[in-house]
Amino acid sequence: MITDRLRQQIDFIVEVDKIKQIYRQNYVIGGERHETDAEHSWHLAVMAVLLAEHVAGHQIDVLKVLKMVLIHDIVEIDAGDTYCFDQQAGLDKNERETKAADRLFGLLPADQAQEFRSLWEEFEHRGSPEACLADALDRLQPLLLHCHTQGKSWKEHGITSAKVYERNQRTGTIAPELGQLVAETIQTAVAKGYLPE
Repeated sequence: MITDRLRQQIDFIVEVDKIKQIYRQNYVIGGERHETDAEHSWHLAVMAVLLAEHVAGHQIDVLKVLKMVLIHDIVEIDAGDTYCFDQQAGLDKNERETKAADRLFGLLPADQAQEFRSLWEEFEHRGSPEACLADALDRLQPLLLHCHTQGKSWKEHGITSAKVYERNQRTGTIAPELGQLVAETIQTAVAKGYLPE
């Protein structure tokens, strides 16, 4: 007999398949299309496994980071993707995403709903070294895509290096070497004409 718990888990699994249809502003490397949230989350998971060793002064629970990066954008199924440089769209982002979290995580059995909601909130508030790393990766990954697509999305939206520096400044606080990588990547993008100063 199939338990209610399993049915709830399967309902959630089926529902979150919709994340594959949420498109972001950055382009995939070597392609002409925008990246989806599902692709973004997968890429962050790979980055977490590879780059957790660069965190300074903290022993990182990589499984916790993996859970965070895999669920951090699930709320966008209902709330939509909010472009990080769109201040107007950001005004009601928290309200939209909180409402989405209520519905989506509420599909799960109570213990898993609590775990996922707590991890999502911890990520949103950068409430642990793991959340700070997940946040840094969430900023680094699009930067890498923008650079390797010749700044296509930056150019479309009129983004400057000052905005990109501001967006990525926190990376160095959790992982100084990754912070240095961010600075060098932005400098390279400016030098190549992908990103105006």
